[in-house]
Amino acid sequence: MDVLAAVTGSTAAIGYGLAAIGPGIGVGLVFSAYIQSTARQPESSRMTLPYVWIGFAVIEALALLGVAFGFVWSGV
Repeated sequence: MDVLAAVTGSTAAIGYGLAAIGPGIGVGLVFSAYIQSTARQPESSRMTLPYVWIGFAVIEALALLGVAFGFVWSGV
């Protein structure tokens, strides 16, 4: 007996799920670089912290753009 499962729904959700891996890796790299630089030069931690938040915001903005484009291209 053959059972064939039909896939229903939007493939944009699958595409964004795969695209969310990139921002996740990017955020991890930004914070790991900050932790490593702070461990090497603790006195520079206050100077580099704003750059960490700027990098985090840019990466998350790109992830949100991925969500928006997913909805635009899916026709919802």
